[in-house]
Amino acid sequence: MKNQHAHHLLLLGLATLFISTSGVLGKYINLPTPLIIWFRSALAAILLFIFCKYRKLNLKIKSKRDLPTIILGGLLLGTHWITYFLALKFSNVAIGMLSMFTFPVITALLEPFFTKSKRNPIHVLLGLMVLLGIYILAPEINFESTYLKGILLGVFSALCYSLRNLILKRHVSQYDGTVLMMQQCIIVSFFLIPVLFNIDIEKIQTELPFLLILGIVTTALGHSLFISSLKHFSVSTASIIGSAQPIFGIIMAYFFLNEIPNINTFIGGSLILLTVFIESMRTSKR
Repeated sequence: MKNQHAHHLLLLGLATLFISTSGVLGKYINLPTPLIIWFRSALAAILLFIFCKYRKLNLKIKSKRDLPTIILGGLLLGTHWITYFLALKFSNVAIGMLSMFTFPVITALLEPFFTKSKRNPIHVLLGLMVLLGIYILAPEINFESTYLKGILLGVFSALCYSLRNLILKRHVSQYDGTVLMMQQCIIVSFFLIPVLFNIDIEKIQTELPFLLILGIVTTALGHSLFISSLKHFSVSTASIIGSAQPIFGIIMAYFFLNEIPNINTFIGGSLILLTVFIESMRTSKR
């Protein structure tokens, strides 16, 4: 049982690492945000479709009653991605990722309204610890700059992400996580088709390697692993463990974008990692 838990925890950690590459890529890729998200979702959808066919997974929606929530989940995912990348553009990787990582707190508070579970005071406490870590990490805000827009967009992105995860939670027992992610990516790319008009082909060719990484590693692999983890962890647990993403993102930004972290980054980051450790140890005793 403990070996199985360690295996599931490892896969969730790997999903966290893959998804955390979105911060650097979202900041670095020099294309309009909706166009980046279309490529992200379309490339991921193609790869996931091939993988599902190879695994001979059932791609059909099993019940018409599932269709509205699957579509809604896709729309929320697309909105989350767009507002998150806008937050990165308006501010920097640290602010964009950290403001979006209010989602564990939002998830912990909203989950009892979506499931039969009671509100767990430990989840709320750990969520508040994450929030405190984010507060420490965030630099001083100048309300006349674009940083405030970045933070507000990041928090709204967090709300969309939390709602999407809670909505999909009801489907993880009936659908494979890869199939769910493929369906979500198809929905996002379908609704963003209008952004393909008047695109700059030369710019796309320049940014194509980074778009491929974003579509394949960050999205197809990272998010599929995350959705699959919901079979073994509650949404709140997965969200809190996933809070290590800003730490990974800030480290990547240091090496690839020369964004140098300050002392607050280390203090706040340590607090976030502490909540990840506590939640990991607590769930291993189940």
